[in-house]
Amino acid sequence: MATVVPYRPLPLDLTDVRYAHGPDSERRPEVPAGKTVELQWDTSRVYPGTTRRVRVHVPAHDGPPPPAGVMVFNDGGLYLDPDGDVRGGVVLDNLVHAGDVPYTLGVFVDPGVVVGSPQPKNRNVEYDAFDDRYATFLLDEILPLVTTRYDVTDDPERWGVCGGSSGGDAAFTVAWMRPDRFRRAVCFLSSFAQMPGGNPYPELLASTPRKPLRVFLQAGHRDLNHDAPTRNWLAENLRVGAALAEAGYDHRLVLGDGGHSTNHGGVLLPDALRWALGPRA
Repeated sequence: MATVVPYRPLPLDLTDVRYAHGPDSERRPEVPAGKTVELQWDTSRVYPGTTRRVRVHVPAHDGPPPPAGVMVFNDGGLYLDPDGDVRGGVVLDNLVHAGDVPYTLGVFVDPGVVVGSPQPKNRNVEYDAFDDRYATFLLDEILPLVTTRYDVTDDPERWGVCGGSSGGDAAFTVAWMRPDRFRRAVCFLSSFAQMPGGNPYPELLASTPRKPLRVFLQAGHRDLNHDAPTRNWLAENLRVGAALAEAGYDHRLVLGDGGHSTNHGGVLLPDALRWALGPRA
């Protein structure tokens, strides 16, 4: 049966489009709030000299919870903020309570800061690189902080990474490098255009045997350099989406209006997680 979408006039000016959040992004009185545990990580071997906060969000459960899945959120503080655009903890609480996703912990990881450095932000070093360092960092340093405290499943079908902008690069790269551990990637407005050496994924997707991944992409009509011949965020996301389709990947690409912001991805997060964490067809 066909789905009928109500008529909506297309805005003529798309420079400041904002999407309204749905009910799954709002705190509900009937849904018990989960608990968030904040940790500090100052002894990284993969990124020496960095410090960062890690927040583990544990949705409520009536009785002993089953082994949990894991969804890592890059730019953790931004993606956890209940008053922000993404509201990751609120969304997880609502989806887990409704049974829309399996029981899943949210691991909200801030990018590293190099204390005392003239360039203290380590975000682009960690997120934009095409290598396995960030995946190794998560698996060897951050996720043991979670697995030693909580009962977590080993099933890679229930481990994923979510991020936006450069954090979207990192989410895709983690899944690409380590599909033995992470098979779900949720990527909003990914900054493939600024990866050192250029965006490798269209060519790799065409030339590499298909990996067991499920990938959700969001792109924006007015993303950075959307009308430029080079370093075009929109074009690079569309190229990755097309390459995923042509290679036969389990994927979704959602195209919206507006610029380079967390708004549209945040509004999409509930449905993105429903789809990404659901069973394979």
